[in-house]
Amino acid sequence: MTLKPLFGAVLGLVTLASLVQPASAESMRARPKAVVELFTSQGCAQCPPADALLTSLAEADDVVALAYHVDYWDYVGWEDTFGNEDFSDRQRAYAKSWGSSRIYTPQMVVNGAKGVVGSRRNEVHGAIDGASLPLAVQIARDGDMLKVAIPPDTSLDDAVVWMVTYLDRADVTIEKGENAGKAMVYTQVVTGRQALGMWESDSGADLKLPLPEMLSEGSTGIAVIVQQERNGLPGPILGAATYER
Repeated sequence: MTLKPLFGAVLGLVTLASLVQPASAESMRARPKAVVELFTSQGCAQCPPADALLTSLAEADDVVALAYHVDYWDYVGWEDTFGNEDFSDRQRAYAKSWGSSRIYTPQMVVNGAKGVVGSRRNEVHGAIDGASLPLAVQIARDGDMLKVAIPPDTSLDDAVVWMVTYLDRADVTIEKGENAGKAMVYTQVVTGRQALGMWESDSGADLKLPLPEMLSEGSTGIAVIVQQERNGLPGPILGAATYER
């Protein structure tokens, strides 16, 4: 197939055969069973334990961990240095897809399907232990390009291919608000999201991403995520792969 680009400037089509090669050591990871999205804020007093838990989850080879910093706590007196209205809207979209109007921090969403309180370690691990992703997304570096192969699977519905950039570590001293005086270490901090196109279940998809452009502006990693949508709202995540420099 051809991947239908929503932002064509970042894509180039390649043949699947050219992707059948070993990944470089810097990009090789086990196939993940879970994508864990943490909605957090530097202005939330209950968030530091969840931030620390996400750091430990990111060390597992079979978990893709991402921290979305929301902006709705900024009114308390400290503006989150990574806060983004779009990330708050993503959390609201999840809530709406589940028939709820309530959002809170810290919240972890596992595979786009289940939300749990992000600081409740047992609940988080319970959700991850029972998780799985049906698609095996392959990602490998070829010079200045990242090649991605997403196989077909006619048992699934079509989905959107997303590129999420993130920063693996940031040290922040919080001067005001509920966490005033704390020196925090944040990991897997999402810096941007972009829809790349549609994955069609009957033919799969191949694409390549220009690495220098994708990892500009301080980002150190890329996650490629295949996620279904229902009525314009986020649905189940089908597969994911990451690259970190």
